[in-house]
Amino acid sequence: MKHVFIRIYQNIFGLVWRNFPLRQPKAVTGEGAFFKIPEIVKSAGKSHPLIVTGSRMAGSEDFKKMAAELPTYTLFSNVEHDPSIATALAIARAYDENRCDCYIAIGGGSYLDAAKAASAQAARPGKSLYSLTGTMKVLKKTPFFVAVPTTAGTGSEATVASVVLDERTGRKLTINDPVLMPDVAVLDPALTLTLPPHLTAETGMDALTHAIEAYLNIPYRTKKTASLCREAVKEIFANLPKAYADGADIETRSAMLLASFKAGKAFTVACVGYVHAIAHAIGAKYHLTHGRTIAIVLPKVLAAYGQSAEKSLAELARYCDIARGQDAECAKRFIAHIRNINRSMGIPETIAELKESDFADIARAAAKEAVPLYPTPVIFSQAELFDILRSLL
Repeated sequence: MKHVFIRIYQNIFGLVWRNFPLRQPKAVTGEGAFFKIPEIVKSAGKSHPLIVTGSRMAGSEDFKKMAAELPTYTLFSNVEHDPSIATALAIARAYDENRCDCYIAIGGGSYLDAAKAASAQAARPGKSLYSLTGTMKVLKKTPFFVAVPTTAGTGSEATVASVVLDERTGRKLTINDPVLMPDVAVLDPALTLTLPPHLTAETGMDALTHAIEAYLNIPYRTKKTASLCREAVKEIFANLPKAYADGADIETRSAMLLASFKAGKAFTVACVGYVHAIAHAIGAKYHLTHGRTIAIVLPKVLAAYGQSAEKSLAELARYCDIARGQDAECAKRFIAHIRNINRSMGIPETIAELKESDFADIARAAAKEAVPLYPTPVIFSQAELFDILRSLL
């Protein structure tokens, strides 16, 4: 009976969310797009951005060349790979203390998410950041925001979400609100050319997971998001192995950035699912990188969905020319294809740090994230979540 009410909630929420007038970020694409940032800031009527990026990027010649064209700026570069609420608050303080008037976030998902969480705090200075976690808790205009991804994976440049770590509990929390959608996404493939193979693999699998999970979430799915998902999956299958083998291929890097952007736009409407919920819980517990954990968990969860996901997975398999025939066989070959890609990029099938004694905590955290928001093909019981976790040992 509980599951019936959950499905009713999801269908009602989906009906509203699918028709919500969600604005889209303006995409500035192509090699050299990075150097258009000063003009983007000027055109928005802004003059003092807070730039959130890593020390390596801040020390690069390209950054210095771009920043020299800004009237002034403040730099914040101390962000962990799992950005904490404390870090987001520190960014928000830097924004206020230096009287900044916009954000520029340059980097992987950690930098973009930390800056987005800080922008939520800027919109709601009278509320604690903890109270803003969840869905539709900000609801006030955030500062002008330019997102510049340096990995093709998180899709944060095209989403209304920010994931931050709660240091008190060790759990990852999500702020979901339309106001967190960046105003501009700068997609410059040149910024990803130096990404090492293992990060290319892990972030690429994160983007793939966004597209697959969004496609499986039928109650929230639209014709537009379904199309974006199919295109993203096909492009990632075609280009990720190439990017892993030859990171200097600018066309491949560009294709991956655009695929990640499409997947981000899709899952900001259709949401993710248990792959992310479980990976978030495991990653927070053992401080593991998100993309690698996602890549390992993905085929396990898809297999656990069983017949409930066969039709959708088969559709993706046929669209990507992976298989033909009955749904069950196509879905099986689709999952096998993912395992083969993982294997070819050195991603293992198990998580060495995972302990059976932690299963209850991990399952509880995963269930709390997934239910009732994510309209997944199956609502897993604790026993079923335990079975998935055992498959990861």
